[in-house]
Amino acid sequence: MRPNVWTRTLVSVTAVVGLAAGSLATAGTSFAAPDTQPAVSSGVSVLAVNNLGLTSAEAKKVQSWLKEYWGYTGAIDGQLGTNSWKAFQRCLKEYWGYTGSIDGVVGPNTIKALQRLLRNYGYTGAIDGIAGSGTKAAFKRFANA
Repeated sequence: MRPNVWTRTLVSVTAVVGLAAGSLATAGTSFAAPDTQPAVSSGVSVLAVNNLGLTSAEAKKVQSWLKEYWGYTGAIDGQLGTNSWKAFQRCLKEYWGYTGSIDGVVGPNTIKALQRLLRNYGYTGAIDGIAGSGTKAAFKRFANA
């Protein structure tokens, strides 16, 4: 009977030590920094919100315009998200040569069409689908027009 008691005690102690070690190991990972993505990108991206350099106040002006003319039904919150860009893509498809799907993704085709529109707001760069400083500056002029 004596060896059985020692065996059970050893198994119990081993289990407790194992649980404690496992808890400490997972506690270390639970304090890791959260996996986050930037809210704004310097180029073209597939982020949920992409103001392309506009301030919230400027983005609100764009959203108000989209609401009035292009079927935007979301909040006027200064965050150009998927629904804002879907409305913008409807405009770009109608007048500025956008041929992609109305998906709200600010990809190269959306930017190219936007650059064509922005020619009317001082954009002089290439129609290259890259939202560089010239595109962003013209987009600000558009928002403030």
